[in-house]
Amino acid sequence: MSIMEVVRIEQFGAPNVIKFQKLPVPEPGERELLLRIEAASINPVDYKIRAGKYPPVKSDKLPYVLGRDVSGVVETCGDGIAGWKPGDEIYAMLGIDRGGFAQHVIVKVAEAAAKPKTIDHVAAAAVPLAGLTAWQGLFRYGGLAAAQRVLIHGGSGGVGHFAIQFAKARGAHVITTVSEKHVGFVKAIGADEVIDYKKQRFEDVVRDVDMVFDLIAGETQERSFGVLKKGGILVSTLSEPSQDKARQLGVRATRYTVQENGAELGENAALIDAGKVKPKVSKTFAFRDATAAQEFVEKGHVEGKVVLKVAA
Repeated sequence: MSIMEVVRIEQFGAPNVIKFQKLPVPEPGERELLLRIEAASINPVDYKIRAGKYPPVKSDKLPYVLGRDVSGVVETCGDGIAGWKPGDEIYAMLGIDRGGFAQHVIVKVAEAAAKPKTIDHVAAAAVPLAGLTAWQGLFRYGGLAAAQRVLIHGGSGGVGHFAIQFAKARGAHVITTVSEKHVGFVKAIGADEVIDYKKQRFEDVVRDVDMVFDLIAGETQERSFGVLKKGGILVSTLSEPSQDKARQLGVRATRYTVQENGAELGENAALIDAGKVKPKVSKTFAFRDATAAQEFVEKGHVEGKVVLKVAA
């Protein structure tokens, strides 16, 4: 029996509940791939799960392997597989039932996409969850189209920096809020207008946008209703926006949770390989430093993404 190492929690709590443990390498079932993981990225959801603050993962799911993003090489294929073979390089956002902070993981065919050819596994691992969150928020829920105006709150983070680039690739006019130290970064990746939220209230300078993409919530979300044009939409990844306020102002508002989607990841990859989108990896950690990596992300204000190098 082959053995792999994983990063797992047996209880919720502070970073010290994270443990390295050995488990049997799983075998792929029908329409499943066994992936040898080269790299995996850290997302805020990982420390929320660890702390017991993510409702879909309750104590009945423990022990639990952390991690949602992976990039690696297919080792074996289960039955009913067409289009993939051992040796293929793929990346994926995993379903909540499996964790990517591991040396191997099962990837369902519907989750998988070919890794972008123009970037390495470290950069590819930075894409899935954040890229899909941005893609689905902008286009599936927000319906953003060419020549429309979008305000993206938190444009320098994992989701935000993809959202800026996707919106620009679609031909939208992009406005974003960031702190002063991130202004240069978001301008470099395509933001048309940048607001330092510590120096200026965005509602004093922004008017009549077609969409607000809210990655901050709280007071920022409340203040965002006033900058939408009639019929515009506020889309949030965090808290449910007020439907009463939306009706009063003649706008729409929704919250969503990202879903695994290999086809949309394929569209992300096409934009990356076309040179229109570039993942930003601000820091990499060795697999054995997974706890330190999660603590680094939990402190906040990371530009782009943080990635674990799983393979030696």
